[in-house]
Amino acid sequence: MSISELPALYLASTSVYRRQLLAKLTPHFTTIKPDVDETALPGEDATTLVSRLALTKAKAVAATLSHGLVIGSDQVAVFKNQIIGKPHTRDNAIAQLSQFNGNSVTFLTGLALVNVQSGQCQVIVEPFTVCFRQLTQLEIAIYVDREQPFDCAGSFKSEGLGISLFSAMQGNDPNSLIGLPLIKLLQLLNNEGVNLLTLKYEPAKPVNCQ
Repeated sequence: MSISELPALYLASTSVYRRQLLAKLTPHFTTIKPDVDETALPGEDATTLVSRLALTKAKAVAATLSHGLVIGSDQVAVFKNQIIGKPHTRDNAIAQLSQFNGNSVTFLTGLALVNVQSGQCQVIVEPFTVCFRQLTQLEIAIYVDREQPFDCAGSFKSEGLGISLFSAMQGNDPNSLIGLPLIKLLQLLNNEGVNLLTLKYEPAKPVNCQ
């Protein structure tokens, strides 16, 4: 079996969560912060928002490069048709989890892959739903104080103690809940002729990110 060569791979994100997820597939990538306004457009629904921002992030980084593949991603939580953002504070996190009590929340993750040289763009949106069990206010407060999920949409970390908040999870890839749907990413890479199981690596070239 021949071993193909991996094009330089870039992650258009500085999220530690996405970086950790991509590192599960390969250690050979470079992260670059995309210069993108993430404000939703008037009347924009959640699916359109995450697909647009994932592609915009990937294209923003691709525009600074001469070759390689760029991964972009964006995620929102949706509860009762409303987009739920990051709580940022303890009080907001407790309020978010209190309204989720006994209900379901769907996370939509936009994923884009851009081939810098060809200009080829692929975009998908991966849904994942979590069902919250009935929680007491004491349980919610203890959870928030222990994990302090203030930078997480939905106010929990599913890769940690957040799993204790759920009665069920519904979706194809639990990695998408953390921020990067790895199964779909592997499919997009395969569409570009890249199989991470049969590769030797070309290190990504240093980029001035200022």
